[in-house]
Amino acid sequence: MAQFEFLAGATDVTDNGPTPYDALIDRIIDRVGRRLVVGLPLGLGKPNRLVNALYRRACRDPELQLEIVTALSLDLPESSHWLAKRLMDPAVERLFGRDYPRLEYVRDQRIDRVPDNVKVTEFYFQSGAALGHPVMQRHYVSSNYTHVARDLVDRGINLLLQLVAGPVGGRYSLSCNPDVTLDVVERLHRDADWPWLAVGQVHPELPFMHGDAVIEPGFFDEIIDEDPRQPLFGVPRARVSLQDHAVGLQASRLQADGGTLQIGIGSLSDALVNAMIHRHRDNAAYRRLVDRLDAPSAEFEHLGSFEEGIYGASEMFMDGFMHLYRAGILTREVFDDLDLQQRVNAGESVEQAGEGAVMDGGFVLGSGEFYRFLRELDDSERPRFRMHGVGRINQLYGGAEALEVAQRRHACFINTCMMVTATGAAVSDGLADHQVVSGVGGQYNFVAMAHAMDDGRSVLMLRSTRTRSSGEVTSNVVWEYPHTTIPRHLRDLVVTEYGVAELRGRTDEECIKALVGIMDARFQDELVERAKKAGKLDPAWEVPERARRNTPEFLEHAFADCRSVFPDYPFGCDFTEVEQRLIPALERLKGLSNDKFGLARALLRGRPGEHLEELERLGLAEPSTFRERIYARLVAAMLDD
Repeated sequence: MAQFEFLAGATDVTDNGPTPYDALIDRIIDRVGRRLVVGLPLGLGKPNRLVNALYRRACRDPELQLEIVTALSLDLPESSHWLAKRLMDPAVERLFGRDYPRLEYVRDQRIDRVPDNVKVTEFYFQSGAALGHPVMQRHYVSSNYTHVARDLVDRGINLLLQLVAGPVGGRYSLSCNPDVTLDVVERLHRDADWPWLAVGQVHPELPFMHGDAVIEPGFFDEIIDEDPRQPLFGVPRARVSLQDHAVGLQASRLQADGGTLQIGIGSLSDALVNAMIHRHRDNAAYRRLVDRLDAPSAEFEHLGSFEEGIYGASEMFMDGFMHLYRAGILTREVFDDLDLQQRVNAGESVEQAGEGAVMDGGFVLGSGEFYRFLRELDDSERPRFRMHGVGRINQLYGGAEALEVAQRRHACFINTCMMVTATGAAVSDGLADHQVVSGVGGQYNFVAMAHAMDDGRSVLMLRSTRTRSSGEVTSNVVWEYPHTTIPRHLRDLVVTEYGVAELRGRTDEECIKALVGIMDARFQDELVERAKKAGKLDPAWEVPERARRNTPEFLEHAFADCRSVFPDYPFGCDFTEVEQRLIPALERLKGLSNDKFGLARALLRGRPGEHLEELERLGLAEPSTFRERIYARLVAAMLDD
């Protein structure tokens, strides 16, 4: 391993001038040639300034062939409408600073300006980022997360670039991204008959994570020990609606005490974690809330507090696990010795064995608070949170299956999807015309793993309805859909705000009945009619009366006095109170954009004088143009809703 040092006072990155990375890039080309197939980590671990310097080199030199293979290229939130920009731009600058190094290939992809000698291939998109962008859609690779390392090597990867943490005791940590890197390097050493390089760049704010993430210096060919001047990308926390909270409350009934949890990121996961904490801290009140749902009891329902605690085994290690740890729920320890683990599972005391792990993850992504939590773990806590490759986390293959099954007892692998068909197939990553919204990622891995375990369960959460930009409400439980992510033969537990549908091992008719029972009542008759015409449902079957109350009004009534338990931001918010009021107001206004009569009514009832603080934040308190006066009244009306 060589140590690459910057010269003091090196020129900063500019569009056309020299960069601090030029000498390194020259050495890379000398070593591997002028065709570079570059693997970058998913999400947080990309060294953006180095990547940008390499991309700019290729843009200037058409003889240099560059392919970037990666996933989840994080980019700052960006608004196209002038009013939304007034709201979001100051917040984005406050959260990320003025000099955050955005990935330039992402910008150029979105405006179709990537040069012919450069190709960007991704296997997972930031949700919705690629919709309507043909270049991004054409270069998407649909691959299970556990197959990505294989696919990278098959594409001839010859350069790895990654942020790392350390050194500590002479060793480094892959920190936020051992997920694919560990498996790729192993395969390259085994299979590659071409020259390749691995380059790490130390990031001073990355936490030093334990587990398989800890590596010797020789893992990399070169390590750049210089501040990359790249703030860690903190994912803004999303608003959690009442609908989301109801989904989370329903799903929280499925997690067994003494079991294992896998979850992702987003408002539904926040709702689930919030409900689990409420279940643990005030179990009597939690049970009363569950009673208000008036939902059928789930076969595998668990309502007690978490006395044994749970263990986390999740490809994504995110804020939710931090909150569960702080709440005293993420406490079940596992050990990397099969005999010891089996004795622990049998209830034997193993105090002499030392401290075990409570969390095993594949990659880290979350809020700035979460990153601080990981950095500030003390020496006794840190080894309890381990990071590994997805080949270990996302599946039960590799020679240690018996141990992994013993560790992951009573596993509850909880993911989200966009839609579910009447016979239990799930739509999670793409649309009917093959436009990719996000990607398969590890969802299929965890669903299949749940079916491979005697006591494992796959849980898919979704909202029963969605509201289109036109204001139209549609059902997310559909008769059929041209694209699915999870096939119906892997159907298991499906959760909406109205209940839990148990589909595993059930007939198609039983699945349809169960899903009708948890879908929005406004769409039940249409689906039932389709099922009867297709011969999949008894012609005499009627929708149960209990399911007829599956409406937003029912939820509002049931939880009208429980908003303290179901806050919009249960774990804090990155926006000011004024911004929190403005965000849903602008969302409502956007929903009215195609409704001329609705806009006219809003214009007539808007009272700008009653919302001066919010309008001041948008620069509309003293409107200077006719357009600004119109929007001041419209925003005021939305704030009153």
